[in-house]
Amino acid sequence: MTEFTLHDETTAPDASRPLLAKSKAAFGRVPGLHAVMAEAPGLLEGYQKLHELFVNSSFDKDEMTVVWQAINVENECHYCVPGHTAIANMMGVDAEITEALRNETPLPNARLEALRDFTLALVRERGFLDDATVQRFLDAGFTKQQVLEVILGYSQKIMSNYTNHLAKTPVDKVNEKYNWQKAG
Repeated sequence: MTEFTLHDETTAPDASRPLLAKSKAAFGRVPGLHAVMAEAPGLLEGYQKLHELFVNSSFDKDEMTVVWQAINVENECHYCVPGHTAIANMMGVDAEITEALRNETPLPNARLEALRDFTLALVRERGFLDDATVQRFLDAGFTKQQVLEVILGYSQKIMSNYTNHLAKTPVDKVNEKYNWQKAG
């Protein structure tokens, strides 16, 4: 089995050290995902930048959570589902939304359900969406900009989900209470 190092600011490559310091400033600690990504400074920097861009997209906190968690659950990311459960709680996302995403049960409103459906279609069809799928998303009140912003969110999640699959990143202790396994 290939083992990946969980770097800190003393073991990371030089180019990753300021990135880990940025993570520590933002989270009060270096999240395990960032500690693994530090092995490849470009990956960590790209992940941080995509995160910043997605957080500043036109989606609100509930909608960002739907995109992130729909992808995390679909990709069965043992690390990201607990992590984004904690993030959703910090952002004040209603627990009903979080639990529906974690358990793949109906969301509390049709608009959020349309966002989850569109996000999952994008993931499952690798971007080859028919016009009707895109139109349903637009008819739910979303915009063409948001079509593209889902791709932005997915790009961030590919980086984290796949890193965690390969590295088997341990769930951060602070998030262990949100441990998750795909139902069924």
